[in-house]
Amino acid sequence: MFRRAFWFSAGAAAGVWATTKVNRRLKQLTPESLAAQAAGKAVEAGHRLKDFALDVKAGMTQREDELNDALGLTQDADHPAPNGSVTPLPGPRRLRALENDQTIHRSKFSYNRNEDH
Repeated sequence: MFRRAFWFSAGAAAGVWATTKVNRRLKQLTPESLAAQAAGKAVEAGHRLKDFALDVKAGMTQREDELNDALGLTQDADHPAPNGSVTPLPGPRRLRALENDQTIHRSKFSYNRNEDH
């Protein structure tokens, strides 16, 4: 009698366990769940890509500083370097600012070559 009750209970427990396992798997395979999983993976990949880009930027800055130190280009563009040393070239933003400043000055004193004739 106890043997039959034991096996009946074991079979019922195995059936409940298998049913819950199958239901969980089916819920994971619904379109909403798959979309949520894909969105989670995309967000995770975006974070990894952002971290990689920040690491690359930090490495580039570090390497640029090393090269500037090795070449003696650590002077500030606003302060002139002592005689005999090399001054750094202005970066693209500074060049654009200088070009814009020159166009402003040119527009104040415009020269029309057709006025001479």
